[in-house]
Amino acid sequence: MNQSAAVFRETSAEPRTESVPFSHLSLELGHLYMEDFVEGPARLRRHFTAVRPWVDAARAGLGPLLAGRRPRISTCFLIDDYFSRLSTPAELIPPLLQAAADAGLTIDYLARESGCAVADPAHRDRAELAESVLHRLVESPPPGSNGFRPPVSRTGWLTNGRRAPAQRTSAALDSTGTVWQPPSETGARGHSVFMDVELWNGPDDDRTWSCAFLASVWQLVRLGLLRDNGRAVLTPTPWDDKDFPAEWDELPPVLRLNPKATPFTAYVTCSVLPARFLPVEHAVRVILDQVHVEAQTLLQVTERSEAEGFAVPAGVVDRTSYVFPPGL
Repeated sequence: MNQSAAVFRETSAEPRTESVPFSHLSLELGHLYMEDFVEGPARLRRHFTAVRPWVDAARAGLGPLLAGRRPRISTCFLIDDYFSRLSTPAELIPPLLQAAADAGLTIDYLARESGCAVADPAHRDRAELAESVLHRLVESPPPGSNGFRPPVSRTGWLTNGRRAPAQRTSAALDSTGTVWQPPSETGARGHSVFMDVELWNGPDDDRTWSCAFLASVWQLVRLGLLRDNGRAVLTPTPWDDKDFPAEWDELPPVLRLNPKATPFTAYVTCSVLPARFLPVEHAVRVILDQVHVEAQTLLQVTERSEAEGFAVPAGVVDRTSYVFPPGL
């Protein structure tokens, strides 16, 4: 008589990675500081007027798709409510949307930068999204490093190469013959472009995350590469109300303003930003290059994009692109 043996497995031993929908391109129409909004509607109109031709170029540059398929492109805008709150949603958002509409643009998704720090800003006792990304960092040790430098989890600084030695001794007083050495970029081509990125400041129990680190979280969210114990994070909330609240924490982290919009997450991203963000986005690329993403999450993107015949770069950092228009 054949008997089948029962096999028992812990549910946690087979974690499920929640799938998310994908557009082909997530197109960011801007990221302004509160001080920019204070300048009034004319400032917003200038912004979107300058952005418009580059939006058209980004759409045209998406490349050919399989026969019969139309490109799925969603737009988004990030508001800085993390570093300052000089205005309320009720005062700020309607003029923003109107200025975009006047330029012939639609903001499909509106996001709050504080959501990149804490997934639910209304409940700050819950796990921080930025903290979870910090734990995913895998520093790339430069050639010849000896482990003298404390890890990024303690210092809050991440680099793309080898720092200059901390000990400085003049050649005349150094009996060992050791001389000053410059910092160097790992994998530099000819000459180094060395960068040391500050991820936060303040005490560990009350950190202020840097703009560069929050922008890195923002890119990972748009690429659909972040999960919380397998669950998707910052899932857009439909916003059908005509009126916006007086408090930022009364708004979900990501709003879906356009009910007909294609998915918020996308295979690749493009951000149209003022030139002042160029050093910040350089830092973002340094960070993204050292973030560990779960294999199952990456596999989902690979399988879905290949089924559509849409080429997605293997490296996460290569899935992001930028435009820095003059005068923006």
